[in-house]
Amino acid sequence: MNIIGIISVLALFVLTLFGLWKLQQKHVKFSTRVFAGLGAGIVFGGILQLVFGSQGEVTNGAMEWINIVGNGYVAFLQMLIMPLIFVSIIGAFTKIQGSKDLGKISSSVLITLIATTAIAAFIGVMSIRAFNLDGAEFVQGEQETQRIEQLQETQTQVADLSIPEQITNFIPRNVFADLSNSRSTSTIAVVVFSAFVGVAYLGIKRKDPEQAEFFKKIIDSLYTIVMRIVTLVLRLSPYGIFALMTKALATSDFAALLNLGLFVVASYVAIAVMFIIHLIILAGYKVNPITYVKKVWPVLSFAFTSRSSAGTLPLNIETQTKALGVDYASANFAGTFGLSIGQNGCAGIYPATLVAIVAPSMGIDITNPMYILTIMAVVAISSFGVAGVGGGATFAALIVLGSLGLPISIVGLVISVEPIIDMARTMLNVNDSMVAGIISSKNINQFDESMMKNTQAVIETEI
Repeated sequence: MNIIGIISVLALFVLTLFGLWKLQQKHVKFSTRVFAGLGAGIVFGGILQLVFGSQGEVTNGAMEWINIVGNGYVAFLQMLIMPLIFVSIIGAFTKIQGSKDLGKISSSVLITLIATTAIAAFIGVMSIRAFNLDGAEFVQGEQETQRIEQLQETQTQVADLSIPEQITNFIPRNVFADLSNSRSTSTIAVVVFSAFVGVAYLGIKRKDPEQAEFFKKIIDSLYTIVMRIVTLVLRLSPYGIFALMTKALATSDFAALLNLGLFVVASYVAIAVMFIIHLIILAGYKVNPITYVKKVWPVLSFAFTSRSSAGTLPLNIETQTKALGVDYASANFAGTFGLSIGQNGCAGIYPATLVAIVAPSMGIDITNPMYILTIMAVVAISSFGVAGVGGGATFAALIVLGSLGLPISIVGLVISVEPIIDMARTMLNVNDSMVAGIISSKNINQFDESMMKNTQAVIETEI
């Protein structure tokens, strides 16, 4: 009976995949297909949960095969991170009009990303306090217990390192090893190496323009090829998102979801408040918030459904340069740095909310202004090196909790709602990188005001 049930579930799963493929054949908009995959996954996973149970033999048996699609999609996104960072950052250097703009661009982007992450941490703490979750205790089931044990093993990677030592680890000792993502800090290490290559290019450009031009052509070709690979992977998004949401709904413990419901609400409120702060910042730079939201909605909606800042990078850069009026160099710097530095959602709000929940149980006064400032500072520093695909938020939380001497069990206790919160976190991360791009472009006087005001300049990617 179980074999028949598993085969029936897989048949329906494949049939739905075929339906999503037919939408692609009919040239339905990419964003529509992505949301169709999201909705289908929620419905299909919910039905599996109700009919067979989250731990039923049919559910577990079917998930082994469904995970091929979901986990395969995530693996392809992870495959893209290092090539994207490498070619995007070097490509940004080759597009800089003058080396004098380099300092302004990099400083504007970094200051924006880090400062907003510190603000996000403050918002996260305030949201937990507003919902009276400071010191709250959550139910610990079998799944949470297993997750906590796994996290304890992961924490050993950073437990013995001080923050200065963690910063030192950002320096690439073996760039080939970092390109293979062998370390937890490989992402930021590749950023550092790529920046060195870019600076070297600028030096060669002054001394030997012919060699520099040859190198530029190579980078342009690599960029074109990598972006083509990205397009091929993004075509898998509706199918991958369908599989991931099916797993999330089918295997979730609804009792645990109800137990953590208030935490989900507090997290979404904090994310919404931070998004509004982004719009206020843009208004201060004379950017119409309403026009901005209309233009960035396609890329934000993809970030929400895909849960991948790295996968969203091409749409991010395209939206900045072809819809918002940001210069190419600022867009590439902001989009690429935003993959690993200062992610407002994953590295800002998330660790701060967990600290605010667990700190009172350790006898710490979370209302103490100095402790809140300490949280903001630790979160800002620890926001370096957060990978742009799932798992980065967990790593950031482990660093922050470990640096503050707090138990990490809280990270495992909220595993049930991780996918739900991560969708909004990723959207906030991507939005912050676009805000950083606009600010940088404004600061170097390369921002195209006419493009921003042109309501017809909206990106709808053809994938």
